[in-house]
Amino acid sequence: MLLAVISLAMAFPFYWMVTSGLKTNDEIWRFPPTFWPESIHWNNYADAWNSAPFARYMFNSIFVALSICVLQVINASMMAYALTHMKFRLKGAFTAIVLVGYMIPSTAVYLPSYLILNELHLLDSYAGLILSNCVSVFAIFLLRQAFLQVSHELVEAGQLDGASHFRILWTIMAPLIRSSFAVMILITFIEQYNNYFWPMLITKDPDLRLVSAGLRSFFVEGGSYGLAWPQIMAASAFTIAPLLILFLFAQKTIMQSVNMSAGVNKS
Repeated sequence: MLLAVISLAMAFPFYWMVTSGLKTNDEIWRFPPTFWPESIHWNNYADAWNSAPFARYMFNSIFVALSICVLQVINASMMAYALTHMKFRLKGAFTAIVLVGYMIPSTAVYLPSYLILNELHLLDSYAGLILSNCVSVFAIFLLRQAFLQVSHELVEAGQLDGASHFRILWTIMAPLIRSSFAVMILITFIEQYNNYFWPMLITKDPDLRLVSAGLRSFFVEGGSYGLAWPQIMAASAFTIAPLLILFLFAQKTIMQSVNMSAGVNKS
């Protein structure tokens, strides 16, 4: 019962946002509020979609977020594997440096990152948006913790069979921590899809705007501020649809991985 109440409380803001996109402006500001529109105005969603290039904004966000997820999976996996199942000098010191980097706020490196991108002529480009986020200390830390739960004997067995570290990583280790990969991809995609300040800092081309910047433009620059709340709610609703779809797919993967792990432990 308690979990059901908490679930409803968490879902209510999404319900309110979707239904507000179907109301009139007067209904949104009416007190006491109405939980369902008196007359459904589907045209609010069409008006919001046509008032700004949201298709372009969503494509940019999805493309950039997916590209970053792929690169972070590759980079973080190799780094986490090296820190847990490979032996090399100063391994402990290197691990400590990585963990210390996790405590540094991202805003502290915005200036040097901007200067580096400027020198590489990557400002105002897809490459700059993607490459500047292709490494995540959080992703390395998350996968490192997952790799620590995998027995090193599997690595030794693979080496005895003549497998390289690269093959051991992707054919033996990676399938065992699929749930961690799913969580990492989910968190990374949501973070990058909603990213606002850094993309606004390094891009000026309107065609490179991500969803967050596009919503802000629609909310303020488009003259919608305080005037078209149904359209604002509608735009907010359909721009989070990719996140909900990804969560549904990631949730299924996580549950499958948990069930598989439980079956292995029982056997």
